[in-house]
Amino acid sequence: MSAELTKARQQLNQIRSLLKQGKYQPAAQAYHDALLTFLKTPLMKAEKEEFQRLLEDNAHHLNNDKELRKVFPLTIQYAPGKEREVLDVIKELLQELMNAAANEAQLIMSMMEQRKQNELERGQKLLDNRQNDEASAVFKALVNEFSDDPELKANIGDRFIKAGRYEEAYEYLAAAIDESPESIHFYNRIGIALRKLGKFDVAEKYFARAVKFAGRDPHLFFNLGRLYVDWKRWDKCAKAAAMALKLSPDFEEAQKMLAFANKKMSKA
Repeated sequence: MSAELTKARQQLNQIRSLLKQGKYQPAAQAYHDALLTFLKTPLMKAEKEEFQRLLEDNAHHLNNDKELRKVFPLTIQYAPGKEREVLDVIKELLQELMNAAANEAQLIMSMMEQRKQNELERGQKLLDNRQNDEASAVFKALVNEFSDDPELKANIGDRFIKAGRYEEAYEYLAAAIDESPESIHFYNRIGIALRKLGKFDVAEKYFARAVKFAGRDPHLFFNLGRLYVDWKRWDKCAKAAAMALKLSPDFEEAQKMLAFANKKMSKA
């Protein structure tokens, strides 16, 4: 027996076990692939009879699985010589299973998103009530659950900024940037937190990282200029404003910033 037929036999022999495990799509796929092999491979009489028996037995297993019937109520009516018709039915079965899996995945994602929002609101209420330790615990648990979501970390960072808890804000925003360094809007937020903490040099380093990803963004240089205003580094402020204007000559706020920085330098 060829390697293809050996594989097809193995596929058919595992269908019942897959059904017992609730693995309906792999079970249907195994039947589909084995049936295709049967149709395209020349067989000796004994081999043909063996495969017809296996195909009939496994059609029976598929038909009698109660959970599978909920997804696909059509009967797989296998009979020797009717393999092409059965193949069409199996293709329909696979499509229905894929649709059901997609709908289930969408439902799970929706439920997870709702849970995320509910926990964010719970944490926010605790922050509003100045129950800071409790809020931190809620947010920490949420980030552990959704560990690969930099937007969530930035969202929590924003909430800590508004609550005046800049150390916590920095922690979450730094994590968000490490995971998604190309997300330029994170840098402005962390710049706010670091300015409030007086860590101007650290903020400057984050903006330097941002320039690597968005060196043609005038707003990035304007936000860098705002940092230098707080830091009172007027020469650097003027350079940042000038760069913003080079990229966007009509940027009115950058024009005001440049004029302000030049005025400060003239008085120095």
